[in-house]
Amino acid sequence: MATLFLLIIYLAFISLGLPDSLLGVTWPLMRLDFNASLGAAGFISMIISGGTIVSSLLSGTLLHKFGTGKMTFVSVLMTAGALLGFSLAPSFIWLLFLAIPLGLGAGTVDAGLNAYVAAHYKSHHMSWLHCFWGVGAMTGPIIMAQNIGHQSSWRNGYLIVSMVQFALVILLFFALPLWDKVSKLTKSTAPAETEPFYNGTLPKKADHPLKIKGLKIALISFLFYCGAEATMGLWGSSFLINVKGLDVVTAAKWVSMFYAGITVGRLITGFITMKVSNKVLIRSGEIVLLIGALLLLLPLPNTFSLVGFILVGLGCAPIFPCMLHETPERFGKENSQMVMGFQMAVAYTGGTFLPPIFGWIASSTTIAIFPFFILVYVIAMLLSSEKVNLNMKNRHKEKAVY
Repeated sequence: MATLFLLIIYLAFISLGLPDSLLGVTWPLMRLDFNASLGAAGFISMIISGGTIVSSLLSGTLLHKFGTGKMTFVSVLMTAGALLGFSLAPSFIWLLFLAIPLGLGAGTVDAGLNAYVAAHYKSHHMSWLHCFWGVGAMTGPIIMAQNIGHQSSWRNGYLIVSMVQFALVILLFFALPLWDKVSKLTKSTAPAETEPFYNGTLPKKADHPLKIKGLKIALISFLFYCGAEATMGLWGSSFLINVKGLDVVTAAKWVSMFYAGITVGRLITGFITMKVSNKVLIRSGEIVLLIGALLLLLPLPNTFSLVGFILVGLGCAPIFPCMLHETPERFGKENSQMVMGFQMAVAYTGGTFLPPIFGWIASSTTIAIFPFFILVYVIAMLLSSEKVNLNMKNRHKEKAVY
């Protein structure tokens, strides 16, 4: 039953990924219907991510009061309703209002399911969970490309995705009694708790997360990771259309390759985590991401841009789930739940503000600066991540001396 129920959780994470990539690939066509500027997508994205930040910060209280099952059901229902509203929206203002429930629903599902899987399943399931997010994020542009190509209708694309979400709502409703049953079944098989690396001179539990040494620099990694991923998803299609000269359908398919890279990469990462440390996987992902960003930046034929999108996706694959799974090792088990909330909030902040900041700058200059921004985000993430590794190495030495 636990394995079957895990499949339901994976399906819920597909629903989380489905809408994430729709706005970016649809906006070049959608904005014409609403007579909106190129950078206006940043406002929608900001509201969605802002709602996600709020709901993720409140998720601990809500999940404790209502349970993961009920909150997941309600959150996916909110998401489905918001997407249906997108397909019917008569004006740009409606998109801004509908972005609120879309973001609020996503935050609770993300935080709740991550916490549930971390508590009741082994560590490699975390990578596979985020792999299924990639399945949704990859499928969204494909659905939209098919509707734009055959019917020239982005509204039908949103309608189909909303219907998929409503189907999942029905499944989650009937699965509500299983959450507590599976929790009891899997409690005895949950992964062993990670031994914190703190030595005797460091507190086991901090009064406030930001007082924990090394956390601030670690949060920079989360900020720029989600900033890079969200900027790729939101503006990648516009870059391909306006700079590389691709049509809307082809650009949407190419962006789906970015999400395909994330999906396939996380599927593979789930197996690799059994043999390779999170630290090595994070560093390897950042190097691949750096190579992909350079291919987008250099004046090469369009084929290299496609390869760049795929490599950026493959590079992104291990970074986020491995950084999340490293939390107890980096900051101690006693602090991990408190730290996790801060990490998710800062990650969503990166996804909220960095894409619209880029959109504002690109609207005032040119969308051609897109690869340069991705490269800067990756370098900032790499430097902060290596600083965290250095801090961990020094603390392990202190512990050994102690």
